[in-house]
Amino acid sequence: MSKDDEYDYLFKVVLIGDSGVGKSNLLSRFTRNEFNLDSKSTIGVEFATRTIQVDGKTIKAQIWDTAGQERYRAITSAYYRGAVGALLVYDIAKVSSYENVNRWLKELRDHADSNIQIMLVGNKSDLKHLRAVSTEEAKNFAAENGLTFIETSALDSSNVEPAFQKILTEIYRVVSNNALKAGESAGAPKVNAGTTITLNNAVDTSKKPSGGCC
Repeated sequence: MSKDDEYDYLFKVVLIGDSGVGKSNLLSRFTRNEFNLDSKSTIGVEFATRTIQVDGKTIKAQIWDTAGQERYRAITSAYYRGAVGALLVYDIAKVSSYENVNRWLKELRDHADSNIQIMLVGNKSDLKHLRAVSTEEAKNFAAENGLTFIETSALDSSNVEPAFQKILTEIYRVVSNNALKAGESAGAPKVNAGTTITLNNAVDTSKKPSGGCC
């Protein structure tokens, strides 16, 4: 088994939000520490992985990125299937991307696991001089809707690492709590190393992904 295959949990996290808010660069900054100023709109779906440590456990994060344009909406059900976390991204310098957060949140609630952990992310915090959405307003919206909130900049790396670390830690805590509760029931399954986790059930013994997007 290669080092990349050695993990305790595999968590699927999706990136959603309007096109152009920086989802692809958040993905590449977290997984490869790269930023592409000329990043083109994502066509369809792509994902990348990165392994982190949480409470002594090895968590493999599979981060999925998709285009925000309406014409790619047909991939919705496959995209959200199995996701245990979501980063709902908007551009702090583009009001329309923030106004559309409600629509994206509804889509998430309609298609994803009801217990999915959601973080509202105000990206491009380096564009302070162009800010169109106040931190306070977004923070209040997040609180009202039960979301965590953070502002990031994929360009200068600000808060990118903490954002992913925080949501992956939250997912792990929920899963651990569910596993603990399940363990108190007779015949509850044990969590085996390298299993894919869902939030509704403590354990899903599906095979690890073999690659491909859908």
